[in-house]
Amino acid sequence: MADMGAFREAVTAWAAGGPGGPARELAAGLHVRAAVLLEGPSDAAAVGALAASRGRDLAAEGVCVLPMGGAMSVGRFARLLGPPGLGLRLTGLCDEAERRYYARALDRAGAARGQFFVCAADLEDELIRALGVARVEELVRAEGDLRALDTFLRQPAQQGRTAQRQLRRFLGTKKGRKIRYGRVLVEALDPGSTPAPLDDLLTSL
Repeated sequence: MADMGAFREAVTAWAAGGPGGPARELAAGLHVRAAVLLEGPSDAAAVGALAASRGRDLAAEGVCVLPMGGAMSVGRFARLLGPPGLGLRLTGLCDEAERRYYARALDRAGAARGQFFVCAADLEDELIRALGVARVEELVRAEGDLRALDTFLRQPAQQGRTAQRQLRRFLGTKKGRKIRYGRVLVEALDPGSTPAPLDDLLTSL
């Protein structure tokens, strides 16, 4: 039986130059109504964890959470999934540094800018600020990564950086770590402390 994962794979193949027929058929069969465009899988893990914590099944609601493989792909996905393509409602997260790029891409696709929520630096930075450095370090310890963090902090390049910037950089130093901590950090949030961009995104769906 087809599921939202199959639709996500079909869209990704379409964006890479493949045929659009499979995505169109799956969108109709699954009653897909919206696509959440995200830069990468760590953002998708965070969105999924927050939805689960609030008792929501986005796939069952017709919402596809779609990592694009980089912010520069937003124009391509907006054309395929937005008004020129499948006509889905588009939403997602973007970083402040890429806000103008997203705005241009969405304008070209005839999609609404206001449905994209802006992180100051990136989502990891938002989560670290929401939790606080001490709490994130506790989570790193609980995940068994304290030794790796200590080694990382001794590197000359990390000297003089704030603890928040060091932690943010650490999360991206090993393949798969950002994805894992996307979930871990969200699950550790207290009620009411969810970063505004992430909270607003889920509330809008």
